[in-house]
Amino acid sequence: MPRCAVVIEDDADIATLLETALTSQGFEVTIAHDGQHGVDLVAALSPDLVTLDVGLPGIDGLEVCRRIRPLTDAYVIMVTAQAEEIDRLIGLETGADDYLAKPISVRELKARVNAMFRRPRHFFEVPVAVGADLVAVPAGVAGGFSGDANEVLRHGGLAVDVDAHRVWRDGEEVDLTPTEFELLTRLMRAPGRVWTRALLMEEVWGQTWGETHHVEVHMGNLRRKLGDRRGQVRFVETVRGVGYRMCPAS
Repeated sequence: MPRCAVVIEDDADIATLLETALTSQGFEVTIAHDGQHGVDLVAALSPDLVTLDVGLPGIDGLEVCRRIRPLTDAYVIMVTAQAEEIDRLIGLETGADDYLAKPISVRELKARVNAMFRRPRHFFEVPVAVGADLVAVPAGVAGGFSGDANEVLRHGGLAVDVDAHRVWRDGEEVDLTPTEFELLTRLMRAPGRVWTRALLMEEVWGQTWGETHHVEVHMGNLRRKLGDRRGQVRFVETVRGVGYRMCPAS
């Protein structure tokens, strides 16, 4: 079954370029030329991928991303006309998975999409009785952890349900973006290992090239959500000049 993509882009030429590139990757593509239409399409189609222009008329791309993130676990690629804006976008923690600057390189777009889908979401549904009916809910939601059915990683006060894509810190759920979740999962699978920025680029983004500053910004967002601050690092520590590792469990 073809994967579904929604392209939210007000520039007709760029929208067509994205449509052509994604169609060649096996997606069925639907285009929205404004933010509200894009939100409506995402809600209706449950796409696997969304490309989202930052500079949309009416509702801008940042607000669209905030509105669609509770509706979908689709990968979201933000598209901006200003390359220098990318760091600012990442810092806003919009919930996007990746960022592309215009003019768009079709080759780079395809490479990033392929990299994302090599690490697919691990959501699945299980039937749960509600009254006399059975309804489907994400695994791990009903009754907290789903026991032996799911893989759960634990380290200190952290628990990560890999299959349900959920994270708890000291029993309180933490809302992570997909990229932050992938970074944390990599670190927790080998808590004593020091992960270089270059290796994380390869493991999480599927790239052996690119700015490692991208890793630093996402890791900074992850650490803030986990409550790590300068002088009060509990979960993820920086190994100066090398990379990152999990703090010893306490």
